[in-house]
Amino acid sequence: MCGIVGIFGHPEAANLAYLGLYALQHRGQESGGIVTESGRSLHRRAKMGLVADGFDRKILKDLPGECAIGHVRYSTSGDTNPANAQPFLLQHHRGPIAVAHNGNLVDAAVVRADLEADGSIFQTTTDTETILHLVARSKAADVADAITESLGQLHGAFSLVFLVPGRLIAVRDPMGFRPLSLGKVDGTWVVASESCAFDLIGAEYVRDLERGEMVVIDVAGVHSFRPWGPERPARCLFEHVYLARPDSKLFGHSVQRVRKRMGAELWEEHPADVDVVIPVPDSGVYAGMGYANASGRPFEMGLVRNHYVGRTFIEPTQQIRNFGVRVKLNPVRELMRGRRIALIDDSLVRGTTSKKIVQLCREAGATEVHVRISCPPTVAPCYYGIDTPVRDELIAANKSVHEIRDFIGADSLGYLSLDGMTRAAETKEDEVCTACWTDKYPVALPPAQSEQLRLFEKTKR
Repeated sequence: MCGIVGIFGHPEAANLAYLGLYALQHRGQESGGIVTESGRSLHRRAKMGLVADGFDRKILKDLPGECAIGHVRYSTSGDTNPANAQPFLLQHHRGPIAVAHNGNLVDAAVVRADLEADGSIFQTTTDTETILHLVARSKAADVADAITESLGQLHGAFSLVFLVPGRLIAVRDPMGFRPLSLGKVDGTWVVASESCAFDLIGAEYVRDLERGEMVVIDVAGVHSFRPWGPERPARCLFEHVYLARPDSKLFGHSVQRVRKRMGAELWEEHPADVDVVIPVPDSGVYAGMGYANASGRPFEMGLVRNHYVGRTFIEPTQQIRNFGVRVKLNPVRELMRGRRIALIDDSLVRGTTSKKIVQLCREAGATEVHVRISCPPTVAPCYYGIDTPVRDELIAANKSVHEIRDFIGADSLGYLSLDGMTRAAETKEDEVCTACWTDKYPVALPPAQSEQLRLFEKTKR
């Protein structure tokens, strides 16, 4: 759950990287960073928190050069601290190199343990740093060859941008878990996790990087390589369900159109005799539209989201029922009072938030609450870059649909089937990763052989 950008050959590279990260802020809010190249030197700035809070005109002015890479982080491995903020920058025998990573390497802890046993000293607790250590140790003369060799020793999900003097290198893993797109602005090349970043900087979307493709961009243009053999595709379908912005084009499809089709499929599989369709904002909005259009029921924004909720807030001393949810969501009572509602959400993970939202709707006067989820039950954690809880905390891994319905207090509960999802995304099950819904992992997970695995676990708070 991170966002990456890359700019090559533009006089305002740092500013464009900043704007690109601003557009990708939904993919990570823990930290943001930019590295630029000038005079064969690399310059780095990274800050905790939101991009707009961490960068100003002065900081951007201190990032000279016409090439840049950037990163926004939502950690799925490693703690939340300044040392783990990306892009990472180091010096090695080929010169400076910087990297920004979206994804998760499933065997990074095992590889790290071997490297440490051989004398490597790590500065962070992220899987990404493992890549740089392998690159530094490679005997390949060219850095692109060293990157290819290093990534060939690792397994999992990676969309990456590297910056070295004179070149920007973008890579997507052989299964294509995470998205990465190529664009063009003012005659120069850019890459980004989602096409919405191109829209903000006035860039033209050109194409997605192919799975297993490495793109090397230099003054001579774009050079494409496919250094690894073909593997089965495993694009993350949850990107379309929740993570991506609805105004993006992802894996060749419009996100908002896919979400609307998911809502329509959800109506076909689980119709509800209701008066109004109400989505849980923001990610449930377009599925709600699709459900309403297919059902012929009116669509209303019956829940209002507060978009200015920070990481911490002062709770009242006197207990207020469902306070945590009320900070983010508030019902429009006039739209719910005396009505039967279909409550559309993108996913149901632990069930605790859904339970509180159902209670809010009933307190607002809804006579019936029929919950509809635009993906299948989440029964397994993700190890490829989505921050899902451990299996014991996943309600669908431990309760039946009827038991979940009773737990959240809904009159009925319906999940979109896997077939319905793949139809909506115009794909096939063997072309996407569905591990969180099927418990079938396309990349095998190594056994927990090392104490180093604890380094990559997020600290419980």
